[in-house]
This record gives sequence, C-alpha cells and structure tokens, in this order.
Amino acid sequence: MNTVAFCRVSTSIQDYERQTNELTNLANSKGWTLKATFAEKISGAKKNTERKELLRMVDYVKANQISKVLVTELSRLGRDTLQVLQVIEMLNNEGISLYIQNYGIETLTDEGKVNPMSQFLITILAEVARMERKTIRERVESGYMNFRANGGKVGRKQGYKKSDEAMREQYAEEIRLLRKGISLRNVQKLTGTSVNTLRKITAIVKKS
Repeated sequence: MNTVAFCRVSTSIQDYERQTNELTNLANSKGWTLKATFAEKISGAKKNTERKELLRMVDYVKANQISKVLVTELSRLGRDTLQVLQVIEMLNNEGISLYIQNYGIETLTDEGKVNPMSQFLITILAEVARMERKTIRERVESGYMNFRANGGKVGRKQGYKKSDEAMREQYAEEIRLLRKGISLRNVQKLTGTSVNTLRKITAIVKKS
C-alpha cells in the first residue's frame, strides 16, 4: 500500500525530524510503502492556498495512486478548522484516507467508506468551524451596522465590474490550480472560492 507522510511545524526554529521518524516507523510497522515525505515550516492558521507544500502533497497523491496520507496528529495538517476540513473532504472524495497517528484512526475504511469514528471527530470539527464562521459573520454585521449608523455606505458603486486583469491578480492561486486540471469542486474546497466565481475565472483564462 502506497502512503505519504505530511509534517508541519509552525516556526523556522522548530524541527520536524521527530514527525518524519515517527511516520517512517509507523509505515514500516504496518508494512506500508512510504513513497514520499512532505514537510513545511509555516503557521497552520494559513489558508490552504498559501501553503505550497500542502498543495504539492495534494497534487502528488492524486497523480501517484497513493492510498493514505500519514500525519502524527490532526493539527499537523493545519490549525484552521475549516481549511483542514476542506483538505480531508477532498482526500475522501479522491478515495485517499488520512491516517491520524495519535488517535490511531483514519478517515476511510478499507472499503473506501467514511470511518464512523473519524466522522464523529470531523463532525465536532465542523461544528467548531460553523461557530467560528457565525462569530465572524456577527462581527462583520455589527461593523456594517455601526458604519451605516455613522453615515457610511457599503457595497460596490453602481455599474462596477472588476476587470479581467484584476480577477487574474486576485485569483492567481485559483488559476494555477485550474490550469493543473483540478476540478472546480476540489479548487472550491481548497480555496473557499465559490464555484460561480471559479466559472468566471475559467472563462477569463480561456480568453487569454
């Protein structure tokens, strides 16, 4: 069975050697073939699109018939709950299981179905993400209300339309992923950009 290891530390002064050793030993003990190790030194709160090594890993596992991605703990995949869930869902949809060493569980069963235990964990994380989004939305709405109460106006000017060049600049990472042949659905999961916006971006790319 082909696997890859994914390791992450938050700062440049930290070392991920312990993680790589543990995951190498894990693969050996299970009789799995460790095809590659991906490691990055970056805050786990960063968006998926800002994490080059994570994106490299995603490209690799899809192109090389990888069955499992190994992490020592879920936080190594990231600390932004929503971003982590997006990666897990994308891996699940590709039939690639995430093995979480400290829990001793993985996201898919041998039959390729969602593991009930991991589903429980993911459900909790999803609820945390929902609460985070709700809190952010309430803060934004409160800010808008305060802004309007002080005479401010929100929204785009009438007739405003973002130029193709501005779209290319704003959505450079989405364009890169689309050009790699990654589906709209998976790009949406990785970036959080809506499918409608991705369709507009695709149309712009086709014109260039």
